[in-house]
Amino acid sequence: SSMHTLFPVTHNLIHLNHAAVGPWPQVTTDAVNAFAEENAQYGSLNYPRWMETEKHLRGNLANLINAASIDEIALVKNTSEGLSFVAYGLQWNHGDNVVGIEQEFPSNRFVWDSLSNQGVEFRKLDLEQVEDPEQALMSLCDKHTRLIAISAVQFASGLRMDLKRIGQFCRDNNILFCVDAIQQIGALEFDVQAIKADFAIADGHKWMLAAEGLGLFYVRKEVMPQLQVLQYGWHMAEELGDYTQQGFDIAHSARRFECGSPNMLGIHAMHASIGLLLSTGMHTIEQKILDHSRYLMQNLKSIKGVRLITEETEGRASGIVTFDCASIAADDLYRQLMQHKILCASRGGGVRLSPHYYTPRNQIDQALSIIEDLSQQG
Repeated sequence: SSMHTLFPVTHNLIHLNHAAVGPWPQVTTDAVNAFAEENAQYGSLNYPRWMETEKHLRGNLANLINAASIDEIALVKNTSEGLSFVAYGLQWNHGDNVVGIEQEFPSNRFVWDSLSNQGVEFRKLDLEQVEDPEQALMSLCDKHTRLIAISAVQFASGLRMDLKRIGQFCRDNNILFCVDAIQQIGALEFDVQAIKADFAIADGHKWMLAAEGLGLFYVRKEVMPQLQVLQYGWHMAEELGDYTQQGFDIAHSARRFECGSPNMLGIHAMHASIGLLLSTGMHTIEQKILDHSRYLMQNLKSIKGVRLITEETEGRASGIVTFDCASIAADDLYRQLMQHKILCASRGGGVRLSPHYYTPRNQIDQALSIIEDLSQQG
């Protein structure tokens, strides 16, 4: 199929690990190769054109997450940097608290834990102890809660959070809402305005199918003044072209969070990848991914000894399906699947599978049949 041409990775292995580091589509490889060749032959002769590509990327990212304006989009190194800009940009009062989740990826715990030296408490919900995660999160909040910081989709279990419900609660209670959307953007539709996010952050190297080292940082225009700028340099000034200015104004847009030279190589890669996602359509991509997840869950359940860790409840599914197997330790199963050229991960006490929209169904069938064989041998 044309997917083999668009995604050469399908010739070489079964890539079920988009929740970790995604492969590059051919268009992205072509864009990076062309950019490298241009640098070798002409240096930065066409820098103005590179800046147009950067501007176009910002527009595409704003479009991808339905930001109200392109001015709300900053390009950052990664998710952790964006989370740190929030944690260290806000002016905390002793006794404030942040509410989050115990099972989060380290980036979403370490940064909030680190605020304890400013007298800020990080309250962590144990997801495994609750029936209604949103209600439980809201119950952890009190009049000293400044921020709820969670992932849109939990990295280990694939649990998808009801972001609209949390966002509305935050807006009603004057609490800031920070969403790590790395496991959602590029996989499922994501709308910062619909969920009332104040901050949303995602690196490009997972479902967005771009390179590591470039991510998007969304800051809602109305809350931007609440974030103190932590890094200074030529690029974050409003008049960034005037190198002789003595005094300067901080950029009015989210560019204020980008202190220096852009990652032009990463920008060319991400521009190609996001272009592919948008031309395919996020609605189409979401449908295909959720279809893969349903298919995986139904078929895994029919294998003797296999238990789903991922919740099947309507509205909870994402691109991530995690399971374990009674007869074989998760780490052993993971290693054996990798030996069979099935790229997956050992997460959350099980094996995590994360196909993308383009993943051929026959590859998913192959993976299921190998899982069945291994689980029966175990």
